[in-house]
Amino acid sequence: MTAATILDPRWAAVRAGFSSGWIETRQALTEPAGAIGQLFFPAMYAVALLWMRGKTVPGTHFALGAMVLPSLLGMSIAFNGLSGPATTIAYCHEDGTLLRAKATPNGMLGFLIGKIVKFSLTTLAGLVLLAIPGSIVAGDLVFDTRTWLMLTLIFVGGMTSTVPIGLALGSLMKSTMQSTLVLLAVVLLIAPSGIFYPITALPIWMQWVGQAFPMYWVGLGARSAMLPAPMAAIEIGASWRSVETFAVLGAWAVIGILLAPILLRRMARRQSGSALAKVRERVMSRGY
Repeated sequence: MTAATILDPRWAAVRAGFSSGWIETRQALTEPAGAIGQLFFPAMYAVALLWMRGKTVPGTHFALGAMVLPSLLGMSIAFNGLSGPATTIAYCHEDGTLLRAKATPNGMLGFLIGKIVKFSLTTLAGLVLLAIPGSIVAGDLVFDTRTWLMLTLIFVGGMTSTVPIGLALGSLMKSTMQSTLVLLAVVLLIAPSGIFYPITALPIWMQWVGQAFPMYWVGLGARSAMLPAPMAAIEIGASWRSVETFAVLGAWAVIGILLAPILLRRMARRQSGSALAKVRERVMSRGY
C-alpha cells in the first residue's frame, strides 16, 4: 500500500469537510433565522457607534467610535470563535451528528474541518456587515495595504486561536443548556478586554485579566491595523505590541489544537446509540 493510498481517505475527509462547511454556511446565511442572527449583532454594534458619534477618546481629539470599531471587529472574531463552536458541539452531541461522524472513516476530521470553515465564513460575513457601515460612521480610520494585510493576519490568527478552544470547551459540556456557560464567560470577558473603553483606564487587575485571553489581543491587532500610529499612546506600554499579539494568539492556538482532538475523541467514545436515546429522551422531556 502506497503513502498516497493511505492519505487518500484523509484527503477525502478534508474535501468533505470543506464541502460540508460551505453548505452549512450557505444555510446559515440564507435561512431567515440564520440571516437574522448574522445581522442582529452588526446592527446593534452600528447603533453603539452612532451613540458614540461626536465623542472623543479622553485626552485626545480622536473620535471614540473610530477607536471602538476595530475593537468590535476583534471582539466579533473572538466571540464567534469561542461561543459558536461550543454551542454547536453540544448540540451535535444531542442530535447524533457526533455519533455519525464517529462511525464514518475519518468522519471526525471532516466534522472538525467543516465546523472551522463554517464559523470562519459566517464570522467573515458578519465582519463585512459591520465594517462597511461602521467605517462610514466612525471616520478617522486608516485603510491602506498594511491595514488589509494586518486584518487578514488577525482574522486567521483570531479564528485559529479561538475555534479550537471553543470546540474543546463545548466537548466538556453535556447539553446545550450547559454550553450557555461558555457564552456567559465570553460576555464577562468583554469588560476587561478594552473593547468599549481604553484598557489603560481600567484597574490594573482587570488589565491583567484582559491580557490573559485572546479577545484583548485580537482587538489590539485590529486597532493596530486601522488606527493611526499616534493612537498607540493610549495602549499598554504606548505600543501596539504586534509581536506579543501573535505570540499570545499562537500560544492559544497551540493549546486549542492539542486539547480539542483529545476532548472530542473522549466525547465520541462516550457516545453510543443507547446514550443517544437517553439524551433524546431527556431533551424531549424538556419540551424542545
